[in-house]
Amino acid sequence: MKLFIATSNLNKVREMKEMLGDLDVEILSKEDVGELPEVEEDRGSFAGNALKKAKVIQQQVGLPTIADDSGLAVDALDGRPGVYSARFAGKNATDKENNRKLLGLLSGVEDNRRRAHFVCMMAFVDEAGSEEIVEGQCHGEIGFEPRGDNGFGYDPLFIPDGYRKTFAQLDSKVKNKISHRAQALEKMKKLLLDRGL
Repeated sequence: MKLFIATSNLNKVREMKEMLGDLDVEILSKEDVGELPEVEEDRGSFAGNALKKAKVIQQQVGLPTIADDSGLAVDALDGRPGVYSARFAGKNATDKENNRKLLGLLSGVEDNRRRAHFVCMMAFVDEAGSEEIVEGQCHGEIGFEPRGDNGFGYDPLFIPDGYRKTFAQLDSKVKNKISHRAQALEKMKKLLLDRGL
Protein backbone atom coordinates (compact mmCIF):
# COMPACT_ATOMS: atom_id res chain seq x y z
CA MET A 1 0.00 0.00 0.00
CA LYS A 2 1.30 3.46 -0.90
CA LEU A 3 0.40 6.80 0.67
CA PHE A 4 1.43 10.18 -0.70
CA ILE A 5 2.18 13.19 1.51
CA ALA A 6 1.37 16.37 -0.42
CA THR A 7 3.80 18.97 0.85
CA SER A 8 7.00 20.54 -0.41
CA ASN A 9 8.05 21.23 3.21
CA LEU A 10 10.73 18.61 3.89
CA ASN A 11 10.43 19.22 7.65
CA LYS A 12 6.76 18.23 7.52
CA VAL A 13 7.56 15.16 5.40
CA ARG A 14 10.17 14.02 7.92
CA GLU A 15 7.81 14.62 10.87
CA MET A 16 4.91 12.78 9.22
CA LYS A 17 7.06 9.84 8.11
CA GLU A 18 8.30 9.46 11.69
CA MET A 19 4.77 9.56 13.11
CA LEU A 20 3.26 7.19 10.52
CA GLY A 21 6.25 4.85 10.61
CA ASP A 22 4.37 2.01 12.30
CA LEU A 23 1.72 1.79 9.54
CA ASP A 24 2.24 -0.94 6.95
CA VAL A 25 2.40 1.54 4.07
CA GLU A 26 5.08 2.97 1.81
CA ILE A 27 5.07 6.71 2.37
CA LEU A 28 5.98 8.78 -0.68
CA SER A 29 6.50 12.51 -1.14
CA LYS A 30 7.52 15.05 -3.75
CA GLU A 31 11.11 13.76 -3.57
CA ASP A 32 9.92 10.40 -4.93
CA VAL A 33 7.97 11.67 -7.94
CA GLY A 34 9.70 14.84 -9.11
CA GLU A 35 7.89 18.02 -10.07
CA LEU A 36 4.36 18.63 -8.85
CA PRO A 37 2.19 21.70 -9.35
CA GLU A 38 2.38 24.34 -6.64
CA VAL A 39 -1.11 24.46 -5.13
CA GLU A 40 -2.14 27.98 -4.20
CA GLU A 41 -3.51 28.14 -0.66
CA ASP A 42 -6.31 30.57 -1.50
CA ARG A 43 -9.11 29.18 0.67
CA GLY A 44 -10.20 31.10 3.74
CA SER A 45 -9.73 28.20 6.15
CA PHE A 46 -7.14 25.58 7.07
CA ALA A 47 -9.63 22.84 6.13
CA GLY A 48 -10.30 24.37 2.72
CA ASN A 49 -6.59 24.68 1.93
CA ALA A 50 -5.80 21.14 3.10
CA LEU A 51 -8.62 19.61 1.06
CA LYS A 52 -7.72 21.59 -2.06
CA LYS A 53 -4.08 20.42 -1.84
CA ALA A 54 -5.06 16.79 -1.24
CA LYS A 55 -7.46 16.75 -4.21
CA VAL A 56 -5.11 18.42 -6.69
CA ILE A 57 -2.10 16.30 -5.78
CA GLN A 58 -4.10 13.06 -5.59
CA GLN A 59 -5.21 13.61 -9.18
CA GLN A 60 -1.59 14.17 -10.20
CA VAL A 61 -0.03 11.15 -8.47
CA GLY A 62 -2.98 8.73 -8.55
CA LEU A 63 -2.33 7.56 -4.98
CA PRO A 64 -4.20 8.00 -1.69
CA THR A 65 -3.00 11.42 -0.56
CA ILE A 66 -2.68 13.31 2.72
CA ALA A 67 -2.29 17.09 2.83
CA ASP A 68 -2.39 19.44 5.75
CA ASP A 69 -2.67 23.13 6.35
CA SER A 70 -1.56 24.39 9.68
CA GLY A 71 -0.72 27.61 11.39
CA LEU A 72 -0.64 29.68 14.51
CA ALA A 73 -3.54 31.60 16.03
CA VAL A 74 -2.64 34.24 18.62
CA ASP A 75 -5.41 35.41 20.95
CA ALA A 76 -4.12 38.99 21.31
CA LEU A 77 -4.03 39.29 17.50
CA ASP A 78 -7.61 38.04 17.02
CA GLY A 79 -6.41 34.69 15.67
CA ARG A 80 -3.72 36.01 13.35
CA PRO A 81 -1.54 34.96 11.59
CA GLY A 82 -3.97 32.04 11.01
CA VAL A 83 -4.10 30.79 7.41
CA TYR A 84 -1.41 33.36 6.55
CA SER A 85 1.13 31.89 9.02
CA ALA A 86 3.68 30.85 6.36
CA ARG A 87 3.50 34.23 4.60
CA PHE A 88 2.78 36.50 7.57
CA ALA A 89 5.69 38.84 6.80
CA GLY A 90 5.22 38.61 3.02
CA LYS A 91 4.82 36.09 0.21
CA ASN A 92 8.32 34.57 0.38
CA ALA A 93 9.02 35.40 4.01
CA THR A 94 11.51 33.29 5.96
CA ASP A 95 10.68 31.76 9.33
CA LYS A 96 12.89 34.40 10.98
CA GLU A 97 11.02 37.23 9.25
CA ASN A 98 7.65 35.80 10.30
CA ASN A 99 8.86 35.38 13.89
CA ARG A 100 10.24 38.92 13.93
CA LYS A 101 6.92 40.33 12.72
CA LEU A 102 4.99 38.34 15.34
CA LEU A 103 7.26 39.52 18.16
CA GLY A 104 6.95 43.10 16.91
CA LEU A 105 3.16 42.94 17.02
CA LEU A 106 3.29 41.46 20.52
CA SER A 107 5.79 44.01 21.81
CA GLY A 108 4.54 45.25 25.18
CA VAL A 109 1.91 42.51 25.45
CA GLU A 110 2.14 40.98 28.94
CA ASP A 111 2.60 37.30 29.84
CA ASN A 112 -1.05 36.62 30.56
CA ARG A 113 -2.15 37.93 27.16
CA ARG A 114 0.25 35.89 25.00
CA ARG A 115 -1.98 32.83 24.66
CA ALA A 116 -1.91 31.06 21.30
CA HIS A 117 -2.60 27.73 19.70
CA PHE A 118 -1.40 25.83 16.68
CA VAL A 119 -4.05 24.33 14.40
CA CYS A 120 -3.56 21.49 11.94
CA MET A 121 -6.29 20.46 9.53
CA MET A 122 -5.40 17.27 7.67
CA ALA A 123 -7.23 16.01 4.60
CA PHE A 124 -7.18 12.56 3.00
CA VAL A 125 -8.39 11.83 -0.52
CA ASP A 126 -8.29 8.32 -2.04
CA GLU A 127 -8.37 7.12 -5.66
CA ALA A 128 -12.17 7.04 -5.63
CA GLY A 129 -12.35 10.68 -4.51
CA SER A 130 -13.50 9.84 -0.98
CA GLU A 131 -12.56 12.63 1.46
CA GLU A 132 -11.81 12.79 5.17
CA ILE A 133 -10.70 15.76 7.30
CA VAL A 134 -9.34 15.68 10.85
CA GLU A 135 -8.12 18.43 13.18
CA GLY A 136 -5.42 18.73 15.80
CA GLN A 137 -4.68 21.63 18.16
CA CYS A 138 -1.91 22.43 20.60
CA HIS A 139 -2.33 25.26 23.11
CA GLY A 140 0.36 27.36 24.72
CA GLU A 141 1.83 30.83 24.71
CA ILE A 142 4.26 32.97 22.73
CA GLY A 143 7.65 33.63 24.31
CA PHE A 144 9.49 36.95 24.28
CA GLU A 145 12.41 35.78 22.12
CA PRO A 146 13.26 32.84 19.84
CA ARG A 147 14.77 29.87 21.70
CA GLY A 148 16.00 26.55 20.32
CA ASP A 149 17.26 25.13 17.03
CA ASN A 150 14.90 22.21 16.42
CA GLY A 151 11.71 22.52 14.44
CA PHE A 152 10.65 25.21 12.00
CA GLY A 153 8.12 28.01 11.57
CA TYR A 154 7.07 29.52 14.88
CA ASP A 155 8.54 26.65 16.93
CA PRO A 156 11.25 28.87 18.54
CA LEU A 157 8.53 31.15 19.98
CA PHE A 158 5.77 28.69 20.95
CA ILE A 159 5.80 27.27 24.49
CA PRO A 160 3.22 24.45 24.77
CA ASP A 161 1.10 24.15 27.91
CA GLY A 162 2.80 22.07 30.59
CA TYR A 163 6.32 22.85 29.36
CA ARG A 164 8.88 25.58 29.95
CA LYS A 165 10.66 24.95 26.67
CA THR A 166 9.66 26.06 23.19
CA PHE A 167 8.81 23.53 20.48
CA ALA A 168 12.28 24.27 19.05
CA GLN A 169 13.93 23.29 22.35
CA LEU A 170 11.97 20.07 22.85
CA ASP A 171 13.24 16.73 21.62
CA SER A 172 11.43 15.77 18.39
CA LYS A 173 10.03 12.66 20.12
CA VAL A 174 8.30 14.87 22.68
CA LYS A 175 7.05 17.33 20.07
CA ASN A 176 5.78 14.44 17.91
CA LYS A 177 3.57 13.35 20.81
CA ILE A 178 2.00 16.68 21.74
CA SER A 179 1.95 18.86 18.61
CA HIS A 180 -1.11 19.86 16.61
CA ARG A 181 0.20 17.80 13.69
CA ALA A 182 0.76 14.79 15.97
CA GLN A 183 -2.84 14.99 17.18
CA ALA A 184 -4.20 15.29 13.64
CA LEU A 185 -1.99 12.42 12.49
CA GLU A 186 -3.18 10.18 15.32
CA LYS A 187 -6.76 10.74 14.17
CA MET A 188 -5.72 10.23 10.54
CA LYS A 189 -3.88 7.04 11.44
CA LYS A 190 -7.04 5.68 13.06
CA LEU A 191 -9.04 6.55 9.92
CA LEU A 192 -6.48 4.82 7.71
CA LEU A 193 -6.48 1.71 9.91
CA ASP A 194 -10.30 1.65 9.84
CA ARG A 195 -10.05 1.72 6.06
CA GLY A 196 -7.76 -1.30 6.13
CA LEU A 197 -4.51 0.47 5.24
